[in-house]
Formats: sequence, C-alpha cells, structure tokens
Amino acid sequence: MTEKIDKVAIVTGASSGIGTAVAEGLAQAGLRVMLAARREDRLKTLAERLRTEGGAVDHLVTDVTDRQAMQRLADRTETLFGRIDVLVNNAGVLTFSFLEERDIDAWEQMIDVNIKGVLYGMAAVLPVMRRQNSGHIITISSTNAHSVKAGGAVYGATKSAVNAISEAFRQEAGPTLRSTLISPGAVTSELHDRTKDPVLREKIRAFYEIALPAQAIADAVLFAISQPATVDINEIIIRPTAQEP
Repeated sequence: MTEKIDKVAIVTGASSGIGTAVAEGLAQAGLRVMLAARREDRLKTLAERLRTEGGAVDHLVTDVTDRQAMQRLADRTETLFGRIDVLVNNAGVLTFSFLEERDIDAWEQMIDVNIKGVLYGMAAVLPVMRRQNSGHIITISSTNAHSVKAGGAVYGATKSAVNAISEAFRQEAGPTLRSTLISPGAVTSELHDRTKDPVLREKIRAFYEIALPAQAIADAVLFAISQPATVDINEIIIRPTAQEP
C-alpha cells in the first residue's frame, strides 16, 4: 500500500504477537497509533523503534480489565492526536484446561480480559466516535469461538461472547460506525504458553507447528481499515491452509 491512511488508532495488547504486528502495520501505513499493554518495557521499545522508522506513535501502560485505565487511554489518545478513528481490541489471554481441573482463577482472568476488556474499550471510545460521527472497532476473536475443543471450553466461551458483542454493535452502530470481527486460527504468539496440563500442552505444541505469522492478521486489520466509509468488513476468519476446523 502506497497511499497513507490519515487515521488515529488504539491497539491493545500491543506488546507482543498480533498486537505488535498490527501496531507495526498501521504505523507503516501512516496511521497515528497509541500502543497499550501492561508491559512497559516492551511498549517503550516498540514505540521507539516505530518512531525511528517514521511512525507517529505513543504508548500508555494499560490494563484492559481496569475500566478507568481504559478511559485514561481513550482520553490520552484524543488529547494527543485529536480524535480516535480505530480501536483494535486485541488484548487477550488463553489458558487451556479441562473443566474438571477447576482452574477457576484462569477462568476468571479470561472472562475479565477477553470479555470485560473488550467492553471497557468500546465504552471508552464510543463517545468520541459518536461526536466525530465516524469510527471503527476491530475485535480479535478466535476460531475457537466457531469450533470449540476439549480443554478450551472457557476460552471458546469468552470468544463466542466477543462475537456476539461485535455483531450486536454492528447492528446498533450503523451507518456511521463500523464493526469488524477477526477470528484467527493458529497464529504464532505467546498465548498458548500458559497451559499447564502436559497432555494439552503437547496437543497445542503440535497444533501450532502450522501457525501463521502474526503479520497475516495485521494485514487483515489493515484491509478492513482501508475500505471506503460505506464498506464494513464484518467478519474475517483466518486459518492456516493445513488447519482443520
């Protein structure tokens, strides 16, 4: 893409994986980007690198499960860049475990980050987008929402919830605001490193041997953003060609 995109975007979970790739792709496309995540060292390093490459970026340490922190993120972005055109709701956590293991702390964390984090992000940016009469919320889901696997009940449930939220927002938001849901399959990331059960860990390791690079998801995000205002790319499912449903 040679034509620069004059928009402002927030990317949550920008310190690794898909979030880092999305931030890189948007900055290279000319967007002004606010990077958000909990790991300040990684955010700072990424922001400095993107600025040396000509990107207009800033960063703010943010926990998406803290709704006041998400509001500060939106306020900081609007103050610094003058508007908010895009929110990429990317931050997420994944722990595979069998339900009988009763890993309740992990269940609660997935619900807080994967569902509440998405809602808090939307709540923070929607007033700005309504005032602008334009905006685009892109939410990263998962193929686990479409085809749940044993050991992935709670993670799949959180992503199914995200799908419902994104679709309801699409119906509520038109015609001036846009909603895009992107569901990746196996993608290189740190998400799957949290699984403790050795049987599940081995299955996941084998599954991720076919993983796509995070850049594939970043390309999909940029594709959705770059469409004319009258075009709303509602849902994209991205799998490696070798991945089974």
